[in-house]
Amino acid sequence: MSAPPPPCPVWLAERLRNCGGAVPFQRFMAWALHDPDHGAYGAGRLRIGRDGDFVTSPALGPDFAALLAPQLAAWLSAHGPGPLALVEAGPGEGALALELAQALQRHWPALAARTTLWLVEPNAGMAERQRRLLQASPLPCRWTCWQELAAAPVRGVVLAHEVLDALAVERIVWDGALWRRQLVRLVEGGSTGPRLRLEPGEPLEPEALAHLAALGLDPPGEQRPAGWCTELHPGSGPWLEACAAALAAGPLLVIDYALEAWRYYAPQRSAGTLLAYRGQRASTDPLLEPGAWDLTAHLCIDTLQEQARRAGWRVLGQCRQGEALLALGLAERLHGLQHDPPAGQASGLAERLELREALLRLVDPHTLGDFRWLAFSRGPMATPRFLLPPAPAP
Repeated sequence: MSAPPPPCPVWLAERLRNCGGAVPFQRFMAWALHDPDHGAYGAGRLRIGRDGDFVTSPALGPDFAALLAPQLAAWLSAHGPGPLALVEAGPGEGALALELAQALQRHWPALAARTTLWLVEPNAGMAERQRRLLQASPLPCRWTCWQELAAAPVRGVVLAHEVLDALAVERIVWDGALWRRQLVRLVEGGSTGPRLRLEPGEPLEPEALAHLAALGLDPPGEQRPAGWCTELHPGSGPWLEACAAALAAGPLLVIDYALEAWRYYAPQRSAGTLLAYRGQRASTDPLLEPGAWDLTAHLCIDTLQEQARRAGWRVLGQCRQGEALLALGLAERLHGLQHDPPAGQASGLAERLELREALLRLVDPHTLGDFRWLAFSRGPMATPRFLLPPAPAP
């Protein structure tokens, strides 16, 4: 016998009643993640790290930042003299921002002296934890929003590491005749109180259908039967526009789980990519304890790049994280762990084995190594080192 659906929190039940009993999934996801009092990020409830709800690349140790820092320094140096900005959107716990600031100060002190660290964090609960950690930053830190930066656009680099996957997605369902927007409905009654249920809602508007047609999904074809479900990403376009308005010149680096459209919308991916995370566990049920679980969906590379072009970005290219980190020197770091380390670096065998394991996890194609690095720029910018130019035709 299957377990009964989870009860609906009181705060969410009241909100759904005020909205007529049901809302599009996109609004539900935004509430569950970013509500300032009840959201998993908004209230600062989620923890990132080995002992937290999920692990990110920076949480495995300092090597991720150390490998990324030279590329960011090269991008910053390309701007020439004057004040510079290193902007991190959605900085999580703040560990990556701190390690990058320390790397700039240690290896490029003249560059660091004219660089300000800007943190774009819309969730007060997360920002509070970042402020405590970044008291140790050697660079001046400022918390801001895109609108504030747009009033005086900066020159520099924008980093968005596992940010866009937390933007609320629109879930859509094929009912056998029409594409419909998925709803989250409050179901009253029952011995255990109100519950949540996913159900098809109104048919999609012509603009959304045109986007599906461009992706080869309208009509969906015989391989996608009634009940086939996936996601659209209406939030990433406005995000890219706001980011573009805040950056006078420079690159944007997006690091996230992402798939090409032909893989994202493959017939066998019949429930989309949406997952919930908590306590290092993953679930395909997005209705579990809203506000206590992370909700995340992959990015569609084709959609993101088209949205970026419309927002005024130049698309530099994309690659897998494993490829990027190898191009930035990860193999040399692994090789160095086999020899006696310089003074001040890991010397014990156990510590060096732990560092080796962390480096391998960063490039493991079955986990973090399959992340995508997507690079964009405002104005002319050299192709980054990790996006090697294609080999000439024979």
